[in-house]
Amino acid sequence: MKSQSRSTLIRSLSLHAVLIPLALIWLFPLWMMIVFATMPDSGIFNPQIVLLPSTHFIENVANLQADTDFIHALMISFGVALTYTILSVLLTSMAGWALARYNFVGKSLVVAVILGTITLPYFVVVIPQFIMVAREFKLANTWIALIVPPLFNSLGVLFMRQAFSMMPADLFDAARVEGVSEWQIFLRIALPLARPTMAALAIILFLASWNNYLWPLLISSKPSVMTAPVALGSLVGLAKVSWGGIMAGAVLLTAPIIVIFILLQRHFIAGISAGAVK
Repeated sequence: MKSQSRSTLIRSLSLHAVLIPLALIWLFPLWMMIVFATMPDSGIFNPQIVLLPSTHFIENVANLQADTDFIHALMISFGVALTYTILSVLLTSMAGWALARYNFVGKSLVVAVILGTITLPYFVVVIPQFIMVAREFKLANTWIALIVPPLFNSLGVLFMRQAFSMMPADLFDAARVEGVSEWQIFLRIALPLARPTMAALAIILFLASWNNYLWPLLISSKPSVMTAPVALGSLVGLAKVSWGGIMAGAVLLTAPIIVIFILLQRHFIAGISAGAVK
């Protein structure tokens, strides 16, 4: 027993000796982003490396707000990401439920098409999507254009399909025998059982929408519907670039994601690992 516990201790120490330096290497750019967000532009371009924060964060945020109305852009990003996440989770859950629990003509073809869309680069569809939304439907510079086109997520459909496929079919058959409708089975039995998977998917989708830059850049040119990444990117190319403001904006963009992940990491890990054991 002593030799086994000693071997476990040595293995744990060796693992920590490898992972801690790797974690520090990953965290160092984030720390420098925070440091630069608190420094004036002259300090950022100082040849001497400064590792401790300064006192100019509020000033940088004020400059950023004056240049881009960044607080409003953050509110737009949050509203778009929250709405997109809720609707996309519901849509992908319904599609995943249908593919997991119902047999219909062409089901294999539908699954194959969904798998095929995952392999397509987004740049292949973004131009036709922009022409359809902006030119044909006249929806440029609207919340509908920001939310609806990327709403159907192929990976989310397959994610939920796998979660529903792992549930015992006898449970749903017993509910049908008791006279429970299909909608009630889906809403009151299937969705509560898939809550960890839905939480993990919601975090992934919220992150994707929050960080999305290309599509909002193409479809929204008015400040009233400009998301935070686009507003931050608009600073680059000006005659005078406030690098401190850009770093402060990057901190404001990163902080909500870190907070959300810390609060929901238990659900995220449970959802991701749900398909590991059947």
